[in-house]
Amino acid sequence: MSARVADTSSVPSGLTTAPQHALEGLRRAIVTGELRPGQRVPQEEVAGRLGVSIAPVREALRTLEQEGQVTYLPRRGYFITALEIDDLEEIYELRAIVEARAARRALDALDEAALTRIELAARDCAEAARRGDVPAELEANRRFHFAILESPAQPHTLRLIRLLWDSTETYRALYYNSQAERDESIGAHDRITSAVRARDADRLVAELDAHRDRALAVLRDILRQAA
Repeated sequence: MSARVADTSSVPSGLTTAPQHALEGLRRAIVTGELRPGQRVPQEEVAGRLGVSIAPVREALRTLEQEGQVTYLPRRGYFITALEIDDLEEIYELRAIVEARAARRALDALDEAALTRIELAARDCAEAARRGDVPAELEANRRFHFAILESPAQPHTLRLIRLLWDSTETYRALYYNSQAERDESIGAHDRITSAVRARDADRLVAELDAHRDRALAVLRDILRQAA
């Protein structure tokens, strides 16, 4: 399978470095499904399409390897990480535990500015969903959830949550490739935002759990069909 990683032929001007440009191009290829779980990353082709040398691509791949999004196999190269159903279930169970803790501790600290950021991210996510823009929706979705969970009092919890999210980014993209699930996420975000506004921790955790459980159920079906 050929990787259609980008249309650009040169690194953008400004502060973007070649490794950053390569990292952004690879992330986009992953979230749009151009590079799919289990697929080998064609480094030379990626470099050519992004207009960079092979070195920045390799540096970007090392970053993605640390996040769990790619796997290096000696003498074979880098592959988009493929997870089994058991892997996803373990990750989502861990997310349920740490995200519930983070949500309960962060809720009282959310001021009006934070609530505005949450609502703006939800709006951006809904607009991207209606356009069918998966990368934009994934970015806004992540911004939405972390605007709720982030709190300076729990840096270690947030680091764990980011690690768990990064390890399943490829699969989250598969989930959002479904129009029905894009539509469903809009309603889920509205219910989550309502719980935040009401300062109802139990309801917030329940809505986050329901949102996460639905995503896991969809991903189970996708993996079973692929198998």
